Amino acid sequence: MARLNAKDLTLKYEHRKVVEGLSTEIPEGKVTMIVGANACGKSTLLRGLSRLLKPASGSVTLDGNDIHGRPAKQLARVLGLLPQHPTAPDGITVRDLVGRGRFPHQGFFRSWSAGDSSLHDHAVQRALEATGTFELADRNVDELSGGQRQRVWIAMALAQETDVLLLDEPTTYLDLAHQVEVLDLITDLNRSRGTTVAIVLHDLNLAARYAHHVIAMKGGRIVAEGPASVVITEELVLNVFGLESRVVPDPISGTPLIIPIGRHYADHVPTNELETAS
Repeated sequence: MARLNAKDLTLKYEHRKVVEGLSTEIPEGKVTMIVGANACGKSTLLRGLSRLLKPASGSVTLDGNDIHGRPAKQLARVLGLLPQHPTAPDGITVRDLVGRGRFPHQGFFRSWSAGDSSLHDHAVQRALEATGTFELADRNVDELSGGQRQRVWIAMALAQETDVLLLDEPTTYLDLAHQVEVLDLITDLNRSRGTTVAIVLHDLNLAARYAHHVIAMKGGRIVAEGPASVVITEELVLNVFGLESRVVPDPISGTPLIIPIGRHYADHVPTNELETAS
């Protein structure tokens, strides 16, 4: 496992600050969900934590060492990232794309040994099977549907077998059933390997159900963080998302369940009606 920390972190694109003075720690061996409205800085924070974006000020450390001071290949053995809009080379097969997740484990100046090849093949097969993409292994990635392609990208991230895994909207293009399957898969990975996971997720109810730790952002800053049961409140949903809601216990998981109240219903729903119904 590994400790990933941001301290006084400011991130910007040219002259536009997106994240400013942010400090946080991604809990070791836990699943963290990063939530917030569009353009609040969630994806930018993930880019900063993964070294894709160099801080304008502040620092990001992994096990106490600045990530920008470590060789890229060495860092990639410990920290993996699935960005929001990954792109694949033309004509590449699913198996080959997933296998690219293993490249950090190969030295620059040596060929694969028999042992390396065995580890490589097993890691790729485990990732394909875990994501339900094994039957797609010999197909070209550009032939796949959006949902299939997204599962293949997740397989590539899993094949890397890092201690820390950062995922930016991994359920994009997936229907609800596959969203739940992917989040179940990531949770199983966390439980079985102790992988530290941080996920940017738009669906607040799924985030609350699967998170050990929630980071809620607004305007490039953290407004609340901690267990979902503490962070996800009606006041926070209104402050961060501008949405009137009722927050009740999920009847399955017991985690916070957000029920939006649209303008049409706002004057017709008693404050305690949904609470007593739960």
